[in-house]
Amino acid sequence: MLSRRLLLAAPALAALHRPALAAYPDRPIRVIVPFAAGGNTDILARILATPMAERLGRPMVIENRTGAGGSVGAELVAKAAPDGYTLLFGAGGPLTANPVLQANLGYDVERDFRPIGLVGILPMICQVSARTQARSLTELIALMRARPGAITVGTPGSGSAAHLALELLMAGANVRATHVPYRGGSAMIPDLITGTVDAGMVELPSALPQHRDGTAPIIGIATMERSSVIPNVQTFIEAGLPGFTAGSYGGLLAPAGVPAEVTTALSTAFRATLQEPAVVSRIAEVGAIPGAPAQRTPEGFAAFLSQELANARRAAQLAGLRPS
Repeated sequence: MLSRRLLLAAPALAALHRPALAAYPDRPIRVIVPFAAGGNTDILARILATPMAERLGRPMVIENRTGAGGSVGAELVAKAAPDGYTLLFGAGGPLTANPVLQANLGYDVERDFRPIGLVGILPMICQVSARTQARSLTELIALMRARPGAITVGTPGSGSAAHLALELLMAGANVRATHVPYRGGSAMIPDLITGTVDAGMVELPSALPQHRDGTAPIIGIATMERSSVIPNVQTFIEAGLPGFTAGSYGGLLAPAGVPAEVTTALSTAFRATLQEPAVVSRIAEVGAIPGAPAQRTPEGFAAFLSQELANARRAAQLAGLRPS
């Protein structure tokens, strides 16, 4: 018969033979970017990944998984093991527009993800062909009003964040234009330069090269205040659209159900990374607005996402867009 002393010692002996739980992270972390390499979302993800990986002590490997407007990559992460080794660098498409416009989506943004933090906002802008008479958003709106439906405006796609912004602009200004959807912002650029379309709605970083070389100047930006990157360009608010802000964004999320200690480790490294002057400077250089301190927290980013979803539902309703 086992002695009482041995029985009491058994749990302690068992603990000695049980393998210790490794501290997170103990191996590389996959970061799924649901768009092609070289795009705005991918650029922001790479700005974040290297310095954040240094703080975590493990590599953060960017993996581009495209398809269905970003839904393929988002669903992959939503269904991944909630261990913190597969993360999503999300954006407005898969996290805001697709839940409103895609039927039978394979994930629920508020149920299936644990937000970590917002990296930056990619402001929406309006640019025009060099052949278009308007040289300000005020002038373009006047053209739309004088010639209902005659002005063509390209976007990166039907149901994209840019499309929703265009619908809000037309509703707010009480004008009509003809929407021309493309398969991505890069596909729109040649037609904008040649004047095949009169104007375009897209995120600021995509439009900066054409603005700087004069082939497709930016005439309006959907931010509360003018951008330091293009200080001579009026805001949509200045053009007569009170409170009008729009854009996409980039932020880090984990699958729902990740342990609290993993969320804490990721959040701590994330916030510290976004306090590095070099990182903040690089985000601004590409035309993005760094997330506010409150938005860099899991709770703040969750609140931001909830508001973005509400805005997208309103824009879709105004445009008469239904899930398909």
